[in-house]
Amino acid sequence: METKNKIRVLIAKPGLDGHDKGAKIVALALRDAGMEVIYSGLHQTLDQIIQTAIQEAVDVIGLSIMSGAHLPISEKLISMMKEKGIDDIRLTVGGVIPHQDIPGLKKMGVAKVFPGGTSFDDIISGMNSLFE
Repeated sequence: METKNKIRVLIAKPGLDGHDKGAKIVALALRDAGMEVIYSGLHQTLDQIIQTAIQEAVDVIGLSIMSGAHLPISEKLISMMKEKGIDDIRLTVGGVIPHQDIPGLKKMGVAKVFPGGTSFDDIISGMNSLFE
């Protein structure tokens, strides 16, 4: 499945979470679907993620969170994005996300949530749907 537009995506691993195999595989799947993907690497602060998003002029920030801290990290990042005037960038979150936390993430402003086990086709179509 290919993307319709050239979507620029930043895949970021916030905090001390050292598990990035899934993030790298998702980055490759998005790239293979025609998106431009920037992978920030491990142990990124929220300030670093914001700065990279601005420098790279991305359309989407995709957080990969395996630590269980997805709610406070997302809330803080959304607040920082508003402060910096970049809240037009869509935020997506993937990783170990309990299904009961998805409504809360969406309510705070996360555009799409991709819990572990989401297929590549569903991730790609979800990303594309952000720009339809």
